[in-house]
Amino acid sequence: MEYLIIGLLIILIVLVIIMLFKGNNKANLDMLERLSRFEISINKNILDFKSDLEKNIVNDFTNMNEKIDVRLDNINKTVHDRIDNNFEKTNKTFTEVVERLSKIDEAQKKIDNLSMDIVSLESVLTDKKTRGIFGEVNLNNILKSVFGERNDRLYSIQYRLPNNTIADSVIFAPNPLGTIVIDSKFPLENYQIMVDKKKDDSIRNVAFKEFKRDVKKHIDDIHDKYIIDGVTSDSAMMFIPAEAIFAEINAYHYDLVEYAYKRRVWLVSPTTLISTLSMIMMIVQNIERDKYANIIHEELNKLGIEFTRFKERFDKLSKSIQTVNNDALSFQVTTDKIKKRFDKISNVELKDEENIDLIEI
Repeated sequence: MEYLIIGLLIILIVLVIIMLFKGNNKANLDMLERLSRFEISINKNILDFKSDLEKNIVNDFTNMNEKIDVRLDNINKTVHDRIDNNFEKTNKTFTEVVERLSKIDEAQKKIDNLSMDIVSLESVLTDKKTRGIFGEVNLNNILKSVFGERNDRLYSIQYRLPNNTIADSVIFAPNPLGTIVIDSKFPLENYQIMVDKKKDDSIRNVAFKEFKRDVKKHIDDIHDKYIIDGVTSDSAMMFIPAEAIFAEINAYHYDLVEYAYKRRVWLVSPTTLISTLSMIMMIVQNIERDKYANIIHEELNKLGIEFTRFKERFDKLSKSIQTVNNDALSFQVTTDKIKKRFDKISNVELKDEENIDLIEI
């Protein structure tokens, strides 16, 4: 816009110069005066335009700066909020990761401790004596959990039989079961070799046969030592502390199960023993309940007899009371008549002796 105005001024100046050379002086002076006024007006307009333009530019820049500042503030706020949220989420995730890592460390420690316990348990179970103690302790805990801590009326531990053999435990079951012997056996060594797939087949086959021989020997020992005619029940129990061995025998060695059945030795594991003992406990409770029911029935019969006697005696007493009541009524009538006679005497109302009523006693 400024360049356009300047161009127009230049053109006017050129035209004025040309006219000055061609016209008269008066006309030229008049023209110069007009041009000077026009120049002043043009300069004023230019200054006003320039001033307005500067103001507009300043206002535009100010508004633009304010908008930019507002937008920058919003952007900064949004960025800060997102950074804070992301930092919070990251911190939370990091905390959860640390917690999970700590739990993993604890689980790893427990696994390590369990591995050490398993190793120590395996080292303990390699010895036959400690293996036997382990089975006895397991058996005793099962008996205590079913029958109670000390219930000598139902079971006994380390019980000596008349043939001087000591059984791990005996159950004093009601007839016709009688005294049932439970002995703990733990055929572990050949079983571990038999199920170890890392071993050669020849070694495993030998262990397979030895395992059968061990189990049959245990069954024979229990039959010969703990089944005594007239003393114990006609059967006994062989307690196997390991569920895996019990499952192996029932799943893959049914001939051993049949052999035990023929020898009247029942194979039991911790789970099946608990079920068997719970059933015996239920039978004992039912017998006790029936026994008390019989006692109550007998006492009720005795009470019925006594009540019959009471009724008879009460009937006799009732008759006696009725007789006494009748006599009392007769006595009352006589008393009333005597009273009336005394009243007449006191009022001097006696008549002739012939008219006197006889006193009835």
